Amino acid sequence: MAATPLAFAASDKLSAPASTTFAAVTPDHPVSLPQDSGAHPAFRTEWWYATGWLNTPDNRPLGFQVTFFRSATGHDPADPSAFAPSQLIIAHAALSDPALGRLIHDQRIAREGFGLAYAKPANTDVKLDAWKMIRAADGHYDVAIDASGFSLHLVLTPTQAPLIQGERGYSRKGPRPEQASYYYSEPQLHVTGNVIRPAANGNAAGRDTLVTGMAWLDHEWSSTLLDADAVGWDWLGANLADGSALMAFKVRRRDGHAQWAHATLRKPDGQITRFGPDQVDFTPIRTWRSPRTSASYPVSMKVRTGPLTWQLDPLMDDQELDSRQSTGAVYWEGAERVSREGVEMGRAYLELTGYADAQRAGQH
Repeated sequence: MAATPLAFAASDKLSAPASTTFAAVTPDHPVSLPQDSGAHPAFRTEWWYATGWLNTPDNRPLGFQVTFFRSATGHDPADPSAFAPSQLIIAHAALSDPALGRLIHDQRIAREGFGLAYAKPANTDVKLDAWKMIRAADGHYDVAIDASGFSLHLVLTPTQAPLIQGERGYSRKGPRPEQASYYYSEPQLHVTGNVIRPAANGNAAGRDTLVTGMAWLDHEWSSTLLDADAVGWDWLGANLADGSALMAFKVRRRDGHAQWAHATLRKPDGQITRFGPDQVDFTPIRTWRSPRTSASYPVSMKVRTGPLTWQLDPLMDDQELDSRQSTGAVYWEGAERVSREGVEMGRAYLELTGYADAQRAGQH
């Protein structure tokens, strides 16, 4: 689900003319892999979003997030200039380290061009300066992020088939049919690699640490904004210990109630259960208030998917990401433990958008 308002906000930095027509998401065009793993420049916005839990050799957990956005500006396609701002490439990266007690993150934004920033069609191959995410012929992903204060050099290897979301990839995000995206996930990705992170004692040299773990990758593209009454969403992607995969989201109205919701649960044997809007709910258990933005986030949640209720508890509370230097959004995105009836069931990432915007709106 991650990031629709974020990428739309970025494209608005170079506002599309009113006459611009972007490609439409329709239910009669199923997602087809692997060719749909690449970029779709005719659509207004697109993102490749990897999150996961990592373990260090001394068995300490870390969370990570890497997102590449492609955002079409609607600039005149007939403009022959190599400097024409037809596409923006944006990237976010973050590391959650309980030894530091806070999220560390970095962000980049650039016009596509000159081989320095691009999102290629037909296969995942996205780049922004030295930041890269590339899908190899065998399906694994090479991720390289050398950010301010930390680095991630990771290999994400599939252990399961991709999970096509919605109806053959057509994923509704609101009550109207055009409020939709094309959407698939790759859960249960095995992770190997190394992380350079700041030392807990403030040593700027940092620590180069070998890691292993599990990740989740989302790829989504669309041209349509959420409904005008939508202020944000809660999204969950969970790798469960038995090999199951759970995705759930709730698009929130201004009054806090769900405008739309959906969930997908795939069991290890491949059986898929999809849950409609009346079967999915996110209920806050505990909130955390950011000392920087004063936004209050429900970092612990109960998530209902049909007859099943899952509890989410954060790896640490302070996982707020301020992307105002790129996409303009402030949101919470963090590693979560998943349990049912007190028994740990797996590990997840939770994204909470629109809470900081609501706080700022309340200040005026």
